Amino acid sequence: MDVKWTVLLVLVCGVAATVEGAAGRHRHRHPTTSFGGAVRNAAEKDPEFWVRDAQDAIEKREARQSRQRRRADHGFAKNVVMFLGDGMSVPTLAAARTLLGQRQGATGEEAQLSFEGFPTVGLVKTYCLDGQVADSACTATAYLAGVKNNDGTIGVSGHVPRYDCPASTDAATHVESIADWALADGRDAGVVTTTRVTHASPAGAYAKVANRYWENDSELALDGYSVAQCPDIAQQLVHQHPGNKFKVILGGGRRHFIANGTFDEEGTAGRRIDGRNLIEEWQKDKSNRNVTYKYVWHRSQLMEAAEDMPEYLLGLFEGSHMQYHMQGDPLSEPTLAELTEVAIKSLSRNEKGFFLFVEGGRIDHAHHDNWVEHALDETIELSKAVTRALELLPEEDTLIVVTADHGHVMAFNGYSERGSDILGPAGYPDEHGVPYMTLSYTNGPGARAQVDGVRVDPTTDDDYRELEWRAHADVPLISETHGGDDVPVFALGPHHDLFTGLFEQSRIPHLMAYAACIGPGHHVCNAATLPSRRYSPSSSPRRVSAHP
Repeated sequence: MDVKWTVLLVLVCGVAATVEGAAGRHRHRHPTTSFGGAVRNAAEKDPEFWVRDAQDAIEKREARQSRQRRRADHGFAKNVVMFLGDGMSVPTLAAARTLLGQRQGATGEEAQLSFEGFPTVGLVKTYCLDGQVADSACTATAYLAGVKNNDGTIGVSGHVPRYDCPASTDAATHVESIADWALADGRDAGVVTTTRVTHASPAGAYAKVANRYWENDSELALDGYSVAQCPDIAQQLVHQHPGNKFKVILGGGRRHFIANGTFDEEGTAGRRIDGRNLIEEWQKDKSNRNVTYKYVWHRSQLMEAAEDMPEYLLGLFEGSHMQYHMQGDPLSEPTLAELTEVAIKSLSRNEKGFFLFVEGGRIDHAHHDNWVEHALDETIELSKAVTRALELLPEEDTLIVVTADHGHVMAFNGYSERGSDILGPAGYPDEHGVPYMTLSYTNGPGARAQVDGVRVDPTTDDDYRELEWRAHADVPLISETHGGDDVPVFALGPHHDLFTGLFEQSRIPHLMAYAACIGPGHHVCNAATLPSRRYSPSSSPRRVSAHP
């Protein structure tokens, strides 16, 4: 070898060894403390433990595949339940499962959220037509209506710019959601969320609007429009198809349904300037249609309604978003699992089946505030809701899909020892000896100003580890941003294997529709007779209006 290359190789190797050695010295000089005294499973040291773990997983997959083969061509999905963790990035999942395990007294890393055991996992790309990093409106249009569009717009094609009310009134720009497709097939539909029911994610199931923030008419007025030109999202839910056909609507957001100058049951002021009470109008609409209905705002009322289920159920449990699970009153505010159970029991009465959208929406809100414990706890609550659905619905005729709309910029970092407190500092400090958190953010309100180029120690904060303590962030921002990374999708039930690989987010509703035999285009019920059919708007039996 040439002498100069030999010298260069030695230098490179020496530098690499120095860097690794420094990192190693840091790891040993600053050991971490195990969480809650959790004891590691001694059997993990034996290679046979990991071999058996792999073989057990193979046997479970074989058993599931065998059951599927015994079904005629896997059948089709009578029911489709889509769970969305808003902002549930891959690092969020890893951290949440670790927290779950540590709360159970284990080291935590080996734990599993309910849906992480599903047989099929894929990745989806989340960008908007005009945005590299997506918001919750364009993504909702993608995963519920199967069309990518512009940031901040819901239920309309990419021909509608944000805030362009006139453009959004053109019916040719309107796109149908999978809830539309289910209703057209005679099935029922509903939405459940921990956010306002008019928020971007649930609105993707029913609204057609040029700005996600037009949740009531006063917001329209701020942008120079009226409901006569562009109906606000709350009005669309109550009076327009498909929202007015939803059998169950559960979440928060009463303030967008009542008039300014009036107050809801818990003292929240209304925001409508048209003087209307859309909750009363929802009830009147159902009365005029001669169907049974009930409006509830308290957990006890929801439980009573579940005992004698009306045909239509509207539950609004907060003036704005529902409380974080760790701060809500369990006597007055239902959990996401409870909301999911009531919704499934209501919709299951339709023998043809149903589509249900369930959102754990406050994962996203907690990340925006750098409230990491809230974000992880809300993820665990979503996992509990999925567990409840699995208990209530048969796998052979129910497709369950769990995914996220976009990522966040929380990083799971450092070299902490196994079982270290997931909410604590990383295994060794920075180059100035200052601790940093295992779960840190690249930006957000948790940023601390450096002093003479040295970071502030976040563990010395007066409110350190309180629920609303902000984890460390690098770039100071009023609100932490979304991330542009791909997000996972998990699937269980008929044709779950469709959801493997890396694909566009807008394919999700089409895949669900394929498995459920609803909506336009190719699906399993016509696969035998139309093996090569490809969907186009002109060949669809029902107009999707994806383009003007």
